[in-house]
Amino acid sequence: MLQEIQQALRLVVVLGKQRKRRGVNAAGGLLVLLWTETAASSHHVNCAVAAAGPWFAGIKKNEVSLVLADLKGSLFPSHKPCPEPEPEELCAFTELHGPLKLLLSFQMKDVRSFSPEWQTHLDAFLHTFSLANAEIELYLKLKCNQKTLQRVFRVEIKYKVAPSVILDVTCKTQPPECVRKGCWCHGGHPVLGSRLPLIIPLHVMDQGLYGELSIQLVTLLSPCILQYPNLETKLTELQVFVYSPSNLPVRGLSTFFQMLPAHLDTHELGVRGIHCFSLKDFLYSCIYKIHYENWEHAERESSSVQQSLLLFFFLQHRDPFISQLSDLMAAERLIEHHLEDILSNNKQALTAAVQSELKNTLKAQNHRTQEQEKLNSAVKVILNSSISIVSSSSNMEFRNACLNSMKVRDTHELSVSLFESLRRVTSWKFKSNDSCFSAQTEQRPESDVRTRTEI
Repeated sequence: MLQEIQQALRLVVVLGKQRKRRGVNAAGGLLVLLWTETAASSHHVNCAVAAAGPWFAGIKKNEVSLVLADLKGSLFPSHKPCPEPEPEELCAFTELHGPLKLLLSFQMKDVRSFSPEWQTHLDAFLHTFSLANAEIELYLKLKCNQKTLQRVFRVEIKYKVAPSVILDVTCKTQPPECVRKGCWCHGGHPVLGSRLPLIIPLHVMDQGLYGELSIQLVTLLSPCILQYPNLETKLTELQVFVYSPSNLPVRGLSTFFQMLPAHLDTHELGVRGIHCFSLKDFLYSCIYKIHYENWEHAERESSSVQQSLLLFFFLQHRDPFISQLSDLMAAERLIEHHLEDILSNNKQALTAAVQSELKNTLKAQNHRTQEQEKLNSAVKVILNSSISIVSSSSNMEFRNACLNSMKVRDTHELSVSLFESLRRVTSWKFKSNDSCFSAQTEQRPESDVRTRTEI
């Protein structure tokens, strides 16, 4: 059932991208609606995918209907015609995004697959889809056994990194208590990386996949700490996403990514190892834990900000001999079906790209660590001098004033309290950055600026 929904969304997105290439803004809304009917049809699930907004401006509805009629037979060959949803089911959606531009409906046979586990898989797919399609507001509505479940995938902060890629850069990491309101970046700053041409294996060509195939890399470091130049960081996690040419997430990232840590040069990166989590736990991404050789003090580790690096692989395909929508859809299905072979055939180039992105990020982290060590040395000098002055003073009034001002009882507690205060003052020194998304900023304008300030 999930595969059919993916195909329906692929069709909608490809049509939207075609309109966008003609100069029309492809923002809008998508609704995925699933419902069961009475006992007479209790073994079937109805599904409708609706699009509204400026997706298909200038395209006549009957023209789109003819295209859909030709494609539905190949996309959903084993499914029966489906009744259209009741108008009231679409009312709230159309009030937000205007009249429907497209409504694609089909019926699926096995209602048993409409399980909580399947719903979790669908939710994961739609969430990952929204990460790389932030211009689309996505709505999910399920009605089964007189129960209704609704979910909205709405992006708070989005960032345009390429004409066809608008990312959700919202960061949910809560700032520490010492951070003043409005002084914490709640977004991220994606970096458009290199574009890697891929070699299509011969046996995949024999299946009908031709043209130019490449991967565009995009990285996103989270949370953003550009406004705190003295703060020490620690990269603890790497998460990899792969998207098809139509920006649909690819499910079940392959053995290639599971074995990727074995091909990375951890010595060059200065880490002890990189461990891949079970692929079963993450349906549409692969998560790696980064381990370090020496992390000297638990206190130092707790004071550093842990960051994760999101690495997006956007597959791109160009074939000048493909113009029909059905051929575009077929080519994408071929790419996804043979993705494992394509990745393995380009293992060396892809591994080098991941190595380079990790190296750049860790290089910035190491620079921060060195700067923090310089600050710590200065803090020790200030601390020792201050404690020496207080301890050696014969003026009891002065000594008591120092202890009372720091709310401590003796010089030992004074040393601890003063050290913590100095650490906060130096580490959490705030420096305004115009590119950051402050707590009071709901959304910044989309930007095409490519920056490597952070990575």
